[in-house]
Amino acid sequence: MSFYDKLHVAWDTTESMLCVGLDPDPSRLPAHLGIGAEALQRFCIDIVDAVADQVCAIKPQIAYFSAIGAERVLEDLCEHVRARHPHLVLILDAKRGDIGDTAALYAREAFVRYGADAVTVNPYLGTDSLEPFLRTPGKGTIVLCRTSNAGSGEFQTMQDGETLYRRVARTAHEKWRQMGEVGLVVGATYPTELAEVRSIVGDMPLLIPGVGAQGGDVEAVVRAGRTPNGTGMIINSSRAVLYASDGRDFAEAARSVAIASRNAIAAANS
Repeated sequence: MSFYDKLHVAWDTTESMLCVGLDPDPSRLPAHLGIGAEALQRFCIDIVDAVADQVCAIKPQIAYFSAIGAERVLEDLCEHVRARHPHLVLILDAKRGDIGDTAALYAREAFVRYGADAVTVNPYLGTDSLEPFLRTPGKGTIVLCRTSNAGSGEFQTMQDGETLYRRVARTAHEKWRQMGEVGLVVGATYPTELAEVRSIVGDMPLLIPGVGAQGGDVEAVVRAGRTPNGTGMIINSSRAVLYASDGRDFAEAARSVAIASRNAIAAANS
């Protein structure tokens, strides 16, 4: 099943546009889990199992694993998602951006090594840096467009006739979508720009970080980012879910936050 098809099925079957990002900080794991790779794996798997019926997607951030030499944990985690929760869209948050053989190897890493349905990428080097991702059949390429961080405006809102994020959105709609299954990253903290991007790209899926700990307003996000049929969004929450509790009830607390977040999205979409 292709990325687009799997995403639409996930929206329908879960009735959710919530995505949980897995950004596991070893210093914030519940003490009873201990330390090391086994603790990291147990934490992530328990979170996934607790929220799986409340979300459309799971998004592990590669740096939290590779920085501590825990790539094998990430491989096992991705395999767990595919085996135990095959309805979920698996997005590898890697933000890769390079050219030639290096870009091809990054695509292989995401889609073969980790078996992701989609991967986040940086378009700064141009279309040829995206081609190995876009040309991989059935896989999704989610391109950074208008990000949620405070410093993003240094380049993304510069104008010389057209802002950079609008240029990225227009290129995705007019060019990259003809090459493969593409989506865009647009931050929840900029709902006006989110609405502009939606007006440019039609029903293209948008990965929207920035709700929860970053303070994005769910109602404003849904109003700005939804498609006419009330979908089109993968609304990510990471820290608010992961660290809902630092006790033995961490998974149950994560589930409670996920349920509340899912319900808030549904209420805003009604």
